[in-house]
Amino acid sequence: MTGGPGPAVPSTLIRGSVVSMARSVALSVFVLAGAGLLFTLVASATLVVDAVRVSSPHGYLLALAAAIIGLVLWLCLIPLVLMAIRPLANAVRLLSGTWCGVPCCEPYRAAEPGRQLRSRLRWLLTDPATWRDLLWTALNIVLGAFLLIVPAVVTGVGLIAFIGSRVTKAIPPPAYPGNSSPSILVAGVALTVAGLAVAPKFLSGYGVFSGWLLNSSSSRELARRVRHLTRTRKETIDAGAAEVRRIERDLHDGAQARLVAMGMTLDAAGQLVHDNPQAAHALLEQARENSIQALKELRDLVRGIHPPVLADRGLADAVRALALDTPLSTHVICDLAARPPAPVESAAYFAVSELLANVAKHAHASQAWVDIRYADGMLKISVTDDGRGGADPARGTGLLGIERRLAAFDAVLAVSSPPGGPTGATLELPCELGTAGHPAK
Repeated sequence: MTGGPGPAVPSTLIRGSVVSMARSVALSVFVLAGAGLLFTLVASATLVVDAVRVSSPHGYLLALAAAIIGLVLWLCLIPLVLMAIRPLANAVRLLSGTWCGVPCCEPYRAAEPGRQLRSRLRWLLTDPATWRDLLWTALNIVLGAFLLIVPAVVTGVGLIAFIGSRVTKAIPPPAYPGNSSPSILVAGVALTVAGLAVAPKFLSGYGVFSGWLLNSSSSRELARRVRHLTRTRKETIDAGAAEVRRIERDLHDGAQARLVAMGMTLDAAGQLVHDNPQAAHALLEQARENSIQALKELRDLVRGIHPPVLADRGLADAVRALALDTPLSTHVICDLAARPPAPVESAAYFAVSELLANVAKHAHASQAWVDIRYADGMLKISVTDDGRGGADPARGTGLLGIERRLAAFDAVLAVSSPPGGPTGATLELPCELGTAGHPAK
């Protein structure tokens, strides 16, 4: 005879319905917030119309001035409301995937370079996702509120107005023909069960409704992807050209100059070797020093292109070697079962190198921690320090440069740096690991 699992099924269903209803109530907060933002727009437009109406009896010029001033203020208010709607829409996109089972991606265009007000407004107002957000906000007040609130209202009416009136005399019984105590209890139980039963369905329906407006369609997603690839290709080409110029400059100003000087020194030593052997010996010593310095600079140049330790021993040992050269105490933790592809290794190494260089230059930190691991198809690297914080990618080119280089790999750089510290930077690069000791192809 079996027993035990049977009663657990209804309790699991009830628990799931209660959780769905609680999530619906939580999502209704975004309905209220969106209604408040739309009310701000409508109320401000109403005030403009009222100002014009009040000014009309006092002359057309005064009415025209009131209309122009009110219209300008209202037009200035529109971008602020649209920007305020974006965090609401993004929060619903996130919760739609985790709570409603309808994943939504962020469909906004990348911000245009430059901080001029005109370019920021053009970026905001010409993005179709902005106006879909506004349409979603308006429909959310009606359809969204219906899908989110109806189950809670039905359940609340059944529990409080019907069943509650039989539990306490403080709640008067509902008035309808034949409202006997049994009928009130039956109706209360029916309403409560109905509200709990439809709560998961209505929550899923809300996810479908929100995804229909807030999610990217396949064509929009394809267009966004093409724009992203076009931008990253240009940035990769620019970064490659800049790297070639850097190598040429380092060769010209460093090793090449030393090799030319060494050749001239050897010529001079050859002319003095019979007449003044002591001076010739000193010139040969100088030439030897120049050759040592040229060799060192060539090694540094090669290390800047692709460090031999990275090619031979992999990312973990390369980052440990990098930590040894860092002026502050750096702790490296690595948990990689195998090596990532060589391009990913190289990008990750130079990103960590740049982050540690920023820590040493700007953070006023005494320690740093580098954590490298692989999970969920991602190479995840975090660099943390105990410095003063306040790092902002928008204020400097170092972090922006890392973002641009990583964009070619569809990688993500997230920086958390509150004033006072600590600062944490997290890199996530999608890749597959190779076999142990060998990078993936």
